[in-house]
Amino acid sequence: MDTLLTIKALSNETRFKILEWLKHPEEHFDPQEHMPASCNFKGGICVGSISQKTGLAQSVVSGYLVKLQKAGLLESRRAGQWTYYRRNEEGINRFIEQLKNEL
Repeated sequence: MDTLLTIKALSNETRFKILEWLKHPEEHFDPQEHMPASCNFKGGICVGSISQKTGLAQSVVSGYLVKLQKAGLLESRRAGQWTYYRRNEEGINRFIEQLKNEL
């Protein structure tokens, strides 16, 4: 994991908020009823729902989510026309440990 890449991903207030909201998605987003049961991606939220919460265009939000994913903070799963994102807790914990070791 590239610590600088992760810090840059978190430097945007909206990206940081998205990561925060995804910690408890049930408190911040409507149930993802369109997610097929076969998807088996608990806690995943579709780009459209995140876009609606931020008030930003889906294309902007998609770019933010990709940046967070490349930084190792999110994981995604595609199910039909929908892409769902959730926190990558293992990646977040790795980042925290790396940050502790570098300080």
